[in-house]
Amino acid sequence: MKTEQIAWILRIIASAILLQTLYFKFTAAPESVYIFSTLGIEPYGRIGSGIAELIVAILILIPKTTWLGALGGCGVMTGAVFSHLFVLGIEVKGDGGFLFSLALITLVCCLILLYQNRNIIINLLKTK
Repeated sequence: MKTEQIAWILRIIASAILLQTLYFKFTAAPESVYIFSTLGIEPYGRIGSGIAELIVAILILIPKTTWLGALGGCGVMTGAVFSHLFVLGIEVKGDGGFLFSLALITLVCCLILLYQNRNIIINLLKTK
């Protein structure tokens, strides 16, 4: 029972973070435009990552597809973390590293969800 409660807490945290950033991406908020311009992928990267994050958030919330959403979340958040580490910097436009922290929290939640669903993934890999 505790494992299921922890899984739901992780699902909600990861999905809430992913979903709350969509407003900024889809409304072309100045911070979001700055980030993706600095990365050289504005506007397609901003909109594309927003769509990917929306899909990932929905998949994470559906118990049967949590593993798939967590896998996608790991991919998206690894890209975000690497972008911060190698291009943007941990602090972006005076945010004190807030966006970087959210990316790390989401990545950790997705990694734990993947670990919790490892049997599903292993079984899928076995059935060829």
